[in-house]
Order: sequence, then structure tokens, then C-alpha cells
Amino acid sequence: MHGLGADGHDFEPLVPELIERNLPALRFVFPHAPVRPVTINNGYAMRAWYDIIGIDRRSAEDFAGIQASAAGIAALIQNENDRGVPTARIVLAGFSQGGAMALYTGTRHPETLAAIIGLSCYLPLVREFEAERAAANRSTPIFMAHGSQDPVVPYPLGDESRQLLVAAGYAVEWHSYPMPHSLCEPEVRDLRQWLAARVR
Repeated sequence: MHGLGADGHDFEPLVPELIERNLPALRFVFPHAPVRPVTINNGYAMRAWYDIIGIDRRSAEDFAGIQASAAGIAALIQNENDRGVPTARIVLAGFSQGGAMALYTGTRHPETLAAIIGLSCYLPLVREFEAERAAANRSTPIFMAHGSQDPVVPYPLGDESRQLLVAAGYAVEWHSYPMPHSLCEPEVRDLRQWLAARVR
């Protein structure tokens, strides 16, 4: 899942960098978030998985928007199930706001996923987390990475989310890189190796 203001095509060029030659056939799905006004961007309409009022724990969160997008992601998982792909062979991944949706949806999904990937992101709606998280994915491996110089999603917010997940018993592999709100070659390399070990 892409970040705020981008679209599903944003990470298509990354696919060749994530595939090792000896892996089985993989299918990548890059959905588009709906277009909606985003408060933090002066109400400008753009592709967004949910509205953002502020990037901190004090700001109100778009509960309805997050839930609606989670339902849409669950429908995409069901589409793959209907194609014959079991949920246990599906990796949920996203960058920035899309990464927030991967963490939110993955930890709440009622069927076990292969893995969850959250890049330069945070876990939204943490107050509801304990009551809403599903038992099915409490052992699902999670890859999280964040830039130490990120001016968009503050590094402490990502690290706090990692600590919350670890404290709740999740197996989180955390990576930090000296970069802004973006990807870097070492991150892609680390992700490629981590992913390969889970999709064989």
C-alpha cells in the first residue's frame, strides 16, 4: 500500500529489486487508496487511506476512514483467496500511511498472514489495539524500517509503535537507516533477504 498522495503505481519499480531468482512465482497487488480531503494538507483532496489531522498521539484519528480502508484491504485478501491463494501465503505491506494500514489491518485480521511489512510508518489507533487485535497474527513476523532523519513520520513515533508491538509479544525485526522519508538501497537489500526467507 502506497503513502499519502501517491498511488498504487508508486512501488511497481521496486518489484525487480525484491525478487531473488530462486523464489517461487509471486504476485504483487498494488491498490489505489480513495481520493479524499486531508486535513493536515489544508483539506486538499488526494489519495489517502484515511484522513490525517496530525502526526502525533495527541491528535484525533480518523477511526471511520481507517476501518473503511481496512475493510477494503480485507476484501483484497479475499480476492486472492478466491484465486486459490491461502491467507497464510499472503504478505501485507505498505509505506508511510500504507504501512500504517498494513500494521493496523495485519494485527487485526482474523486469519494468519505470512508476514507484515511496515516501512516508515506507525501503528494507528493504539488505544483500541489490545481489545481489537486478533489471535491469528500474534506470531506473524513483522518487518519494520524507518529513517532516523524522517521529517514526515517522526522516527520516535515509528519506534514507539515497534516497542508497543514487541511488548505485546509480536516478532518485530526493526531496521533504522540514516535517511529521510524514503527508501534506501540497504533497506531494500535487507527487506529482500527477509522476504525471501518467508515466501519460499
